[in-house]
Amino acid sequence: MTDKKVLYLVVCAAPPALQIGELIELLMTDGWTVCVIATPTAATWIDRDALAEQTGYPVRSEWRRPGEPDVLPKADVVVVAPATFNTINKWALGISDNLALGILNDALGLLLPIFVLPYAKPALTAHPAFVRSTELLQESRVAVVRAGDSQGPDHERTSWFSLLETMRRGVSSRRTPAPAPGLS
Repeated sequence: MTDKKVLYLVVCAAPPALQIGELIELLMTDGWTVCVIATPTAATWIDRDALAEQTGYPVRSEWRRPGEPDVLPKADVVVVAPATFNTINKWALGISDNLALGILNDALGLLLPIFVLPYAKPALTAHPAFVRSTELLQESRVAVVRAGDSQGPDHERTSWFSLLETMRRGVSSRRTPAPAPGLS
């Protein structure tokens, strides 16, 4: 049990995942309890043991069995960083073929604040499906953070700060979302 607000950090398989510990440290410094959920491929890229030690919670990437207790506290906020082309497009379609996507789809339905830091090459971010998917997610109250086109060794850190600034503005000013049409 934790007194701090709980943040689920969904990590996808993209190069910034290799420095995800830096983002976790920044989030924890901001007062968040961080729980990491990795896509299946990202789970093979990251050091799950080191991240579990850093956060105090195991990194989850597989579904739990029926009746098995959840080892993570309930989330107050969800962050997807880095968010890949594949994950964004599947999520926008409501596909839950792995734990990370299942959590993202649940978070949308629960109206949790969600912040997404896309990471894809320009050819993919210009793809019509990606454009439609990010627009659909934004219409569903997901904050899509645009971190710019900088490259090089400081790109991830610059992106992390853009994400944190957006979160600080969004979480502090976030109102309870209105129910979706037909759900009242």
